[in-house]
Amino acid sequence: MAAAESSNSSSNLKIIVQNNPSESQLSQLGIKSWPKWGCPPGKYQLKFDAQETCYLVRGKVKVYPKNTELLGEIVEFGAGDLVVIPKGLSCTWDVSVAVDKHYKFDSSSPSSS
Repeated sequence: MAAAESSNSSSNLKIIVQNNPSESQLSQLGIKSWPKWGCPPGKYQLKFDAQETCYLVRGKVKVYPKNTELLGEIVEFGAGDLVVIPKGLSCTWDVSVAVDKHYKFDSSSPSSS
């Protein structure tokens, strides 16, 4: 038991952004086989019922988590970034450049649909 991770997942709703992952990493993840999603510029209220991993082909986004004082700061990402969005996060996406992304939901998350 080497790693000491916080077991309180409700306070651990951090967005992880990896800038410019390598082609080999993208290929290993199978990103090109993931579904695609896009949206025009605008503001969107989103709630993530499952963990999402996405790779932005194009676009620029600022994410404002609800309860920012509890969940940390505004997160920015854009084209070329690999992003992991935690299950349970409610946020506003402020899209300044139209988004085109590949995405995948964590299959180990319980389905509520």
